Amino acid sequence: MIALTIAEIAEATSGRFEAGDSGDTAETVVDGAATTDTREVEPGGVFVAKRGEFDDGHRFAPAAAERGAALLIVERRLDLPVAQVVVEDSVDALGALATEVVRRVRALGSLRIVGVTGSNGKTTTKNLLRTVLDQVGPTVASRKSYNNEVGAPTTMLELTAETRYLVAEMGASGVGEISRLIRMARPDVGIVLKVGLAHAGEFGGIERTVQAKSEMVTDLLPTDVAVLNVDDPLVAPMAGRTDARVVGFGLGERADVRASDIVVHARGTEFTVAVPGGESARVRFSVLGEHHVMNALAATSAALELGVPLPVIVAGLEQVTLAEQWRMQVLGGRDGITVINDAYNASPDSMAAALKTLAQVRTPGSRTIAVLGEMSELGDLSGEEHDRIGLLAVRLGISQLVIVGDGARRMHISAINEGSWDGESTHVATDDEAFELVTALARPGDTVLVKSSNAAGLRHVGDRLGEWFA
Repeated sequence: MIALTIAEIAEATSGRFEAGDSGDTAETVVDGAATTDTREVEPGGVFVAKRGEFDDGHRFAPAAAERGAALLIVERRLDLPVAQVVVEDSVDALGALATEVVRRVRALGSLRIVGVTGSNGKTTTKNLLRTVLDQVGPTVASRKSYNNEVGAPTTMLELTAETRYLVAEMGASGVGEISRLIRMARPDVGIVLKVGLAHAGEFGGIERTVQAKSEMVTDLLPTDVAVLNVDDPLVAPMAGRTDARVVGFGLGERADVRASDIVVHARGTEFTVAVPGGESARVRFSVLGEHHVMNALAATSAALELGVPLPVIVAGLEQVTLAEQWRMQVLGGRDGITVINDAYNASPDSMAAALKTLAQVRTPGSRTIAVLGEMSELGDLSGEEHDRIGLLAVRLGISQLVIVGDGARRMHISAINEGSWDGESTHVATDDEAFELVTALARPGDTVLVKSSNAAGLRHVGDRLGEWFA
């Protein structure tokens, strides 16, 4: 974090300074990292005591003090020797502090901000952009999937006076949440990747999802750029909701930044990218899955708008070998058995994309095994969407389905009810049963996909299978 006095932090957060026994005063300067997790507290840092649904961060403030926190942001005065700023709401204070830090770094004149949202692909696109932009200037980007009202401002607080680019992943589970994040750090370039059924149950339907994702571009200025997936019929119309200049990416003729000649294989994906002005390049992309080409196009579009030359962008894309842990992560290798662990999260769109990739990378004479768990947060659409994925697995000719948990059972029922299928489906109740079944079933040369929502926890099954077949 940039250096601020405790008085400046108190003013930014509308808080009240309370001195501890350390001798710190309101003029004491703090420049350590800010966090809501005591495990991440470093000497000289700031600990924000956040109240959660099931716990209260104030309980962990003594641990933060022991780890060397220089300042606590709290909602009540604590009997601890560390300097404190007492605020009305810690999460609001975190956002207010992030807003002030962004404002100050912006005032230095060199910071450019990219916002990324969409139902799928945010983290991959953010990671690709970070790698590309790191080649041309100091870049801060969200760690993991830090994209909510806590994670996003925590990332913003990592800015320093030297930071040239901020890539802010902005997620939402309801209308108004992206707008809140944009008020902290308004993007120069706003990206909307896709509008799908991820979290549709929380949003209250696809129309509300569209409204929420549109918030990325509705407040952009005419001098800003909206980067839109023009292949998505729900994203493309957002061009009419923004005053910003629009750059479209996709596979079709409408796209300004377009991919063609896509080849998917077990080592990744190759494609040709064409950009405005007639320039093009072949990209040898190590990230597995044709669907990640769209994320690469979004990153390319944003980087071009920030002045990065196409050869530099391609070099950055080709450096990335993994989108993120548990996202199309290739493991295994013994006896030619490949495990693809894509179980960090799942929506109907990403589940379909992963199954299509599994079918594409199979080698002649080999089999495909899909270990699938529940897709959560779909609300009233859950049943029919699980049915649809079961039928898709049949149409793609997946050799063996292993469906895990009661929440995913309809995928199994739909698959076995499809009489033309010559594959098999087995439903099991637990992760351990899934692991034991796959290790017994797998043959040399097989490819195994593990896919589910984060809540289903199958990513750990994927890790176990990767180690077993290493």
